Amino acid sequence: MTILMKKIILTLCIFLTVSLVPAQHRLLYQSFTDGGRDTTLTEVLQLGNRILIHAAGAPPANPIPGMAESSTYIIYHDNGGDSIIAQLRYPDHTYYAAYPMDGHSNYTSEGKEKVNGYNCEKYSIVLFSNKIELWVTEDLKFRATPASSFSDLPGVLVQYRRNGSAITRLQSVKKMKNIAPLEGRQGESVTTRQLNQIEKERKIITRPIFEDAQICFNPKLPKPTAFPYDSVIRCANGTLIVKRVKMDRLPEHYKVFAEVTEYSNGDAYDRTGSIFIIPARKAISMLQALRDSVEVLPYFSDKQGSAYQGMVRTASYDPPVELIRFFTPFGVRHYNQYRSLDDREWANEVRYKQDVSDLLPLMDGDVYIGAFIGNYDGGGHKLSLTLKAYPEGDTWEFDDKTGYIVEPLFNTCNVMEMAGQNYGRLFGTDSLTVTFTVPENAEHLELRFITTGHGGWDTGDEFVPKENTILIDGKRYYSFTPWREDCGTYRASNPASGNFWNGMSSSDYSRSGWCPGTATQPVHVNLTGLKPGPHTLTVAIPQGEPEGGSFSAWNVSGVLIGHYSK
Repeated sequence: MTILMKKIILTLCIFLTVSLVPAQHRLLYQSFTDGGRDTTLTEVLQLGNRILIHAAGAPPANPIPGMAESSTYIIYHDNGGDSIIAQLRYPDHTYYAAYPMDGHSNYTSEGKEKVNGYNCEKYSIVLFSNKIELWVTEDLKFRATPASSFSDLPGVLVQYRRNGSAITRLQSVKKMKNIAPLEGRQGESVTTRQLNQIEKERKIITRPIFEDAQICFNPKLPKPTAFPYDSVIRCANGTLIVKRVKMDRLPEHYKVFAEVTEYSNGDAYDRTGSIFIIPARKAISMLQALRDSVEVLPYFSDKQGSAYQGMVRTASYDPPVELIRFFTPFGVRHYNQYRSLDDREWANEVRYKQDVSDLLPLMDGDVYIGAFIGNYDGGGHKLSLTLKAYPEGDTWEFDDKTGYIVEPLFNTCNVMEMAGQNYGRLFGTDSLTVTFTVPENAEHLELRFITTGHGGWDTGDEFVPKENTILIDGKRYYSFTPWREDCGTYRASNPASGNFWNGMSSSDYSRSGWCPGTATQPVHVNLTGLKPGPHTLTVAIPQGEPEGGSFSAWNVSGVLIGHYSK
């Protein structure tokens, strides 16, 4: 064989080898809001008829718990029916894989446009009431997309826009060499819905506190002598439970929610409930009252001489801090079988879920969490409480340049009612006044204020709107009337509610800031602008007069929240 022939054969082999190597590209997409700053980058690797979609860049050096490497593989087939594999890979070497449905195909063609230098066909589609516009080019001679929902587009997705503002745009296309095979490592096979749920749930920090704990009246129950960790301790004749837990500090970007489930275990009535934290950093705390007597708490007297124990902060005492004020419905679950309605079925339980993120600094270290339901029933109620923390960032980092203000000021919700703590009846003759101090460099200062009126007869404050007024340093600062007119919405949770001749049920009636079966939302009173130094805060309410053996009362609680620069 001549030298010339050998060169020709060698050249032909090289040509054939190069021709058999599939095209390889790296595509970078940028997602942002029109007119806003950049948000995320997505990388798409293309090897022949396969692509890999994942977040661009290195993962954070100190990620939050539960972070996974998330990837989507798409294998394009000439005859359609493209294969899609979504995968999660965790640091503990657990993998999950799902096979989502193919992309959508009911696009509307809107003609040709040039975008980012590419000749594109424009398409549109409406998904879940969102208008999606897509620009696709076939100039690159391969297919690629940053979102598996659009895997069936005929070329490379250059840009898509949602509702005219949220944009994902192709920023660069680079030819590559030696991209590793895009096979898609396997894992435990799950559905797409399960995969999404796994990815979300593993990022959530879940802390169960109480599980089906009974809260009932038992006068023979001994007082607690200690509060060991992770034990449910029943106090105040069984109507208050406490658990001491060790909690880790969370980065400030986490959002924390308290989730409560409650149902009747024998009590038929709507009762005041409270989920709270017992501060134990000062010389006196409610823990001492639970062990000994409510009389160990500091108290003040109204003009009638009635004593109100443990309701206002002092130099040596902090009142309990409410996470949730809630109200049980009339006998849900336990009394479902005794009555029926033609137009609905009774609920089996009630659920309350409330954002308590502004109290996050209190949920760090040694924490005492309590739950109270006022009742005199031997069966009482069953309650579960879980705290869930949801990340809003992907790094486990703390802001050490900011100090956080969470100062308990007052709480007249008498969670030790069945151990002798008085009702908040002081507003009939007095107002409630407390002093507090605004630190230097305070920002976003607020009063987190919860208020509900009580007095369960026709002219009692439960059923009569009453204006609540906040005074700062003796001057009227904020006022509103707490009132709920949507109580009839929750009829299905109130099987034991009294029914009247006019067709209404007791649970239907409007009330002073609450309904049976609901949680009362805090009111945030903006205090930003107060000068650093001491101030007084006063709560004034025109409480109604007693009638016979009945009286009105107001459960109000207040916490000063905010932050300052260190």
